[in-house]
Amino acid sequence: MPEFDADLIARYDGHGPRYTSYPSALQFHDRFGEADLREAITASNHDLVPTPLSLYVHVPFCESPCFYCGCNRVITRDTSRADDYLRVLDHEIAMMGALVDADRVVRQLHLGGGTPNYLSLNAMSQLNASIHQHFTPAPVDQREWGIEIDPRHANEIYVRGLARLGFNRVSIGIQDFDPAVQEAVNRVQSVEQTRVAIDTAKRAGYRSISVDLIYGLPRQTMDGFSRTLDKVIELKPDRIAVYGYAHLPKMFKAQRRLDAEALPSPSERLELFGMALRRLTEAGYVYVGMDHFALPDDDLVRAQRAGSLQRNFQGYSTCGDCDIIGLGPSAISRIGDTYSQNQRDLATYAATVNEGRLPVARGLRLSPDDQLRREAIGELMCHGTLDMDAFAERHHIHFASYFRDALTHMQALADDGLVTLTEHRIDVGAKGRLLLRNIAMCFDAYAPAALSSSRLI
Repeated sequence: MPEFDADLIARYDGHGPRYTSYPSALQFHDRFGEADLREAITASNHDLVPTPLSLYVHVPFCESPCFYCGCNRVITRDTSRADDYLRVLDHEIAMMGALVDADRVVRQLHLGGGTPNYLSLNAMSQLNASIHQHFTPAPVDQREWGIEIDPRHANEIYVRGLARLGFNRVSIGIQDFDPAVQEAVNRVQSVEQTRVAIDTAKRAGYRSISVDLIYGLPRQTMDGFSRTLDKVIELKPDRIAVYGYAHLPKMFKAQRRLDAEALPSPSERLELFGMALRRLTEAGYVYVGMDHFALPDDDLVRAQRAGSLQRNFQGYSTCGDCDIIGLGPSAISRIGDTYSQNQRDLATYAATVNEGRLPVARGLRLSPDDQLRREAIGELMCHGTLDMDAFAERHHIHFASYFRDALTHMQALADDGLVTLTEHRIDVGAKGRLLLRNIAMCFDAYAPAALSSSRLI
């Protein structure tokens, strides 16, 4: 069980990567292009055992802006734009599918956004058909077909229709049910709309239903957020993500429309998360890590207990052994020892694809050192322990010498009780489970400045 120590969390509070990748996207550069991605896919096709695939499809459209949002999206009510987009997306799917060997099965599909259910069921059917035409989906009982939906635009017919298309996982945005908060962030959503989506998904046989909450939003109070938690616990989704809101108005234009004076103070933010942690664990949810909770029989918890949990761009995943192919504007691929990201601007993305080129804007080929550090960070983020002797034997290194700087930084965390550091192992403690990114940063070769300021006095 994680231990909530408000003073300790406040001292270590600061910005840092979430390590859905290592190196983080901040290290991507435009010297990595289409030719590099093609080369990476060709190399990955030659693995002795075919590496399975995970497809991420970005649907950028939303009918109205949520002011807290930092996602890449296009605000429009013109549904014809979705039809135009699908034609371009189909072209990209065909190009990527042609590069991948047919014996590499797609085990996971995830639609994110934006608002993926901006697409009609007919459009979803077209997209599904395109994926089946150009890739090789795994058998039905071995697939994870997931989608993020806005329940304000997903009635019972829509949710059941997605199930008939093969979707078996759904993620539903809530953020907060408090009317004052919803008005402040321009996302008015009733409990009943959310209940219909969740209950319909349960009856339709979805394997996993998750919801997203955000703490630190304008006008949020302990009483209001407590009532939201009451309702969420009553709805009983399989997974709950409780994210901290990051106010970055210089980076995200929509956030400038929020009243910064109405944001909770740093101490109030901590109280909100502390309450969520206590309430959800008391309700039977297991804290997986990095703001994620799940019921004890959920696949994420089982994977963590089995030692097979991984992290990717969707967060924690049971399909971490897959190569990831990102489709759509701003989507990120992880192929072998490379990352690549598509162009963010929709018009530029479409023009590139229509010219018959892969829309790669930037990326990165990992060095041998990057790959070692990625594995070490993944072990700590997912399993809370790192066997230094076993790691050294796998990679033919002397761990203490190779990671001398990381262990030096980690000693300060050990002094504060975040980790237990011995000659042979690193074990994350109860206090450290809520500060995983700080622990991981010790192994981040690109974050010396962040490390030097991570202990705030």
